[in-house]
Amino acid sequence: MTVQVPFFPFLGFTAVIALGIGKGSESISIEAALKVLLPGATLLYTLYYSWIYPWYVSPLRHIPTVPGFPLWGQFLTIVTTECGVPAREWHQKYGPIVRYFFPFGSERLSVAEDDAIKHMTVRNPYNYPKPERARLWMMPILGEGVLLAEGQTHVIQRKALTPAFSITSIRSLMPVFWAKSLRMAELWENEMAAEKTSNKCFEVLEWLNRTTLDIIGRAGLGTDIDSLDNPEAPLRDAYRRCFDFSLSARVINGLAAFTSLIRLVPARCNRDIAMARNIILSRASEIIEEKQQGVISNKQSRPRDIIGLIVKDNMAASEEDTLSLEAMRNQVMTFLGAGHDTTATSVAWMLLLLAKNPDIQEKLRGEIRSKLPFLFNPKSREDSDNIEKADVDLLPYLEDVCKESLRYIPSIPMTVRKTIEDDTLGGYFIPAGTTIYLMANTINRLPNYWGEKADKFDPSRWRSLPPTYTTNAFMTFLQGPRGCIGRKFAEVEMKTILCALLSKFTFEQDLSVQDPEELKMWRLVLRPRDGVSLKVSLLGDEAKH
Repeated sequence: MTVQVPFFPFLGFTAVIALGIGKGSESISIEAALKVLLPGATLLYTLYYSWIYPWYVSPLRHIPTVPGFPLWGQFLTIVTTECGVPAREWHQKYGPIVRYFFPFGSERLSVAEDDAIKHMTVRNPYNYPKPERARLWMMPILGEGVLLAEGQTHVIQRKALTPAFSITSIRSLMPVFWAKSLRMAELWENEMAAEKTSNKCFEVLEWLNRTTLDIIGRAGLGTDIDSLDNPEAPLRDAYRRCFDFSLSARVINGLAAFTSLIRLVPARCNRDIAMARNIILSRASEIIEEKQQGVISNKQSRPRDIIGLIVKDNMAASEEDTLSLEAMRNQVMTFLGAGHDTTATSVAWMLLLLAKNPDIQEKLRGEIRSKLPFLFNPKSREDSDNIEKADVDLLPYLEDVCKESLRYIPSIPMTVRKTIEDDTLGGYFIPAGTTIYLMANTINRLPNYWGEKADKFDPSRWRSLPPTYTTNAFMTFLQGPRGCIGRKFAEVEMKTILCALLSKFTFEQDLSVQDPEELKMWRLVLRPRDGVSLKVSLLGDEAKH
């Protein structure tokens, strides 16, 4: 294993040497020693780690490398471009595994090779945990739940959570999905009626965040957050504070990936995150206590919400499989954070893509009308018997539209890993400590998997996938033990929301604002900087039949 010495500790070591020389010599002062040693040490460090080490010493030097000077590497391109886009070009030019650089010759790999992806995610996933810095960056908002847990802790958590995410459990939650989705549509219609209009521009991402937060609250945690009817609900306000895209917030949040000390700076975004975390933790503790008391008093023989099922199963589990109170609280944080914003953002992108492709939108609406006609009749739209029978998984074109949108704009554009032990990927030796990126927003658009029209939004591709396609080419949810445990929950939720909305409204682009696709910003989630504003119109009577 080759160890790269960090720059600032190296300078500190040089300063200590200078101090020793200055104190031990009558003719050379400490100041003079520093003036000579520090510039020289900086020059040597820069030369070695920005030129000699990357090209002549590094065990990764044999991997195809993106051209550029390692001193600053590709960092500027990465931070000024949509996450994952530069790597699309790199992989097409240099191969399925490429090396590139962060500042001071810090090496990174982007992996898009089929077998290498399978090895990292399925065959040997626990040799590729998230780096500690990445975990610390996400933990204040998401907690150390199943998303961020590593090693044996993750194994135990995943085992405890899996039954709650079974198809049977998710189907039992469908009435909640429908109730919240239909409520959002009703509120939109009410706003139009109040303004005596049949169309209105809505910032749909904010509405979807409130809807999915209410869904995860009721279906996931068995509690009413009620942010649809109360936009300033404490939990919704807490998460709103977490996604500040001001320049100062972007700088501080970017630096937080390198040092947690930046969180001590008395900046507004740090205060907002601290406040949000306290609100989320407090509510998580209340929910766990309520669930435990419910199980003890036998008020719930078999809870229907996910966290209730987990608490009940946990209290009956063997000691080695039991989750601690802190672990369960972390799961609540993970469900709340990862369980609503990613889904809301994905549906917002879906609606935008449907607005840009009215033919696809109308074809999808036709399928919904054919399979779920009750949604188009105001008298039967909220009928519990109809809702109980509705199965959104029986709509093949809806499945294709959702998968294609998730491929085209994955809400989580990439994940980062760091090797624990030496390994081999794609025939290349990978030493321990290597930082590797799996970029869904890269892999999902590579022509060598998806064909020449990889950059086109085309739901019909899922009916005739190219022979070069593999399951590892669709990385939106990852694969294997570290794949998204809530994938099916999210997929059914997205489909339900789309059915509720497309059976009531048509969607067009809001031409008064810049195209949200041109304003993608990444902080945990790939979202539009200013939200997604769309022109929403009530379906005419002729469109309902």
